[in-house]
This record gives sequence, C-alpha cells and structure tokens, in this order.
Amino acid sequence: MKWTQYTLKTTTEATDMISYTLGELGVEGIEIEDNIPLTDSEKAQMFVDILPETAPDNGIATVRFYREPEENPEEFMQKVNSALNELRSFMDIGEGLIEISETADKDWMNNWKEFFHSFRVSNRLVIKPAWEENTDITDSSENDIVINIDPGAAFGTGSHETTRLCMLALEKYIKSGYNILDVGCGSGILSIASIKYGAAHALGIEIDEHAIPSTIDNREINGIDGEQFEILCGNIIDDTDLQKETGFEKYDIAVANILANVIIPLSAEIGQHIKKGGLFISSGIIDTAAESVREAIADGGFEIIDTTTLGDWYCFAARKK
Repeated sequence: MKWTQYTLKTTTEATDMISYTLGELGVEGIEIEDNIPLTDSEKAQMFVDILPETAPDNGIATVRFYREPEENPEEFMQKVNSALNELRSFMDIGEGLIEISETADKDWMNNWKEFFHSFRVSNRLVIKPAWEENTDITDSSENDIVINIDPGAAFGTGSHETTRLCMLALEKYIKSGYNILDVGCGSGILSIASIKYGAAHALGIEIDEHAIPSTIDNREINGIDGEQFEILCGNIIDDTDLQKETGFEKYDIAVANILANVIIPLSAEIGQHIKKGGLFISSGIIDTAAESVREAIADGGFEIIDTTTLGDWYCFAARKK
C-alpha cells in the first residue's frame, strides 16, 4: 500500500525533543538526517571498513516519518503543528515546516524493528523486543528481570532516556505491595516494570485510545493479568469522572513520562491521588523546561527529593508534603 511521508525541517538540537513529541502523538518510527559527526560507539556499530565523509554540521536536520493514508489528515496535522508551536516556546526548532508526499509501497510500520534489540537498563532490568525469542545481550543473568515489549501504536520501547530515567527511579523507590499510578502509560512499560519490581497493583491511564491495544498486548505477553494492571483511557487533568474512577489518596507512587507542558498542569492535579508522603516521579522534561516543571511540582504541594539526568533530559522524584 502507499504511505504518507511527512518531512520536517528543523534544528539538530531539536530532533530529540521532536522525536519524543511525535512518539506521544502515535508516530512509531522516524528517520533523522543531519551532519552531526558519529561518536566512537556509533562507529563501532557500523559494519563498514571506511566511513563516508559528511559535510560539516550546519545545525540543520530533516525529520521524516510515515503514516497510513488518513481520512482526516488535517486533524493529525493540527495536533502536530500545535505540539510544534508549544516546543517553540522554549527551544529553537528552526523552520518547523512540514512537507507531505506519497511514498512507494514499503513496510514503514515494521522496518524500525530491525534497529530495536535487547538492552540492559540496570543491573536488574533488561528490555527485550517481544518478537525475539531470547535476549541478545552479552551479560545476561538468570537473576535478570526481563520485560517483553512491542510498542505497536504506543510510545515506549524503554530505550529513550526519559523512560530509562523513570524505570531507574521506580527501581529505587518501589517497595513490595505498592500501588502505582502510571499517567500517560503508552506501551505500559512503566506499569509492567513496577509490577516486576514488586508493586501489587498498577493503574495505567492513556489519553490515546489507539495505544490501548498495544498496552493490553504487552501486559499479556509479560504474564500480568488485568486485575493487577488496569488500564483507563482519558485525560486525568480535566476529566472529573476519570479522577473519581482513579481514586483519591490511594497510590504510593505516581509516575508520568510525558512532556513538560503536560507535567506542569498535571502537577496541580496529581497530588490528590497520591497518599500522604507518597512520590510523584516525572520525566519527559527537556533541560530548557526543567525549572518551570520544578516550580510547578513545588506549587503542587511536593518536595523534590531526587533529580537525575540523562543527556538533555530530567527526571524529578518528589514527595507529597
């Protein structure tokens, strides 16, 4: 079948944030074209004797992503442009213009899988693609906690810095029997990790209804039943019925791996669902937005007790006062 190709002109600095944002909008895989020199570790992964010479980095990048032809492409483009306009408020995204074209037949929805392999998150946790029979990491151990993931139409393979930060924070703070609230659960990876770490129950909330089937599939392939990991669809920030269904002051930890512009209003709402002394773990926070998020979390009645970073991304662990 034919695919719709979206080509976005931006800056090299913004590609990571744009990739994350597109993932939140349901884009499963992207291509980035830039002239940033390869690192030594990246060179080591390329099975060629002589690497091609590239032009000097000019700070410009092209991001391409693909979707099935849609009945209402204007609705999708409105979401993308709205997200890009929000990014402009705290970083330079360059032109930010999108060209749309049609591609030849190709399995764009699955080709990205050849680049997703098993990897270690911590001394305890390993993420494995669900379609691989065994992990291909060299330091595997019988004591490893292994999570099988197929993100499908959801965001979250576990490889992004923000997801890693959340998983490491959950590993640090979860105690046996904890009740977890996962806001923006995506593929379900953080809820699954929480239960693997010893949590008794997790409730995942996801605003994108198209991501829910992937979340359910991941729950099942990891041997977790629907009573232990429940899933609701909606926006907890402004949906009062969903807030009531979620429950009040019942969660030991709430975790949100979303974007800074969502965490800020969420910080004013999430506290009523967390037990006194419970934790709010948040990531998806680019460094340029970290102070704004920090202030919002404090205003929401929390005390930040731990700040961790990977690359340009922040993760806050905050205790409810």
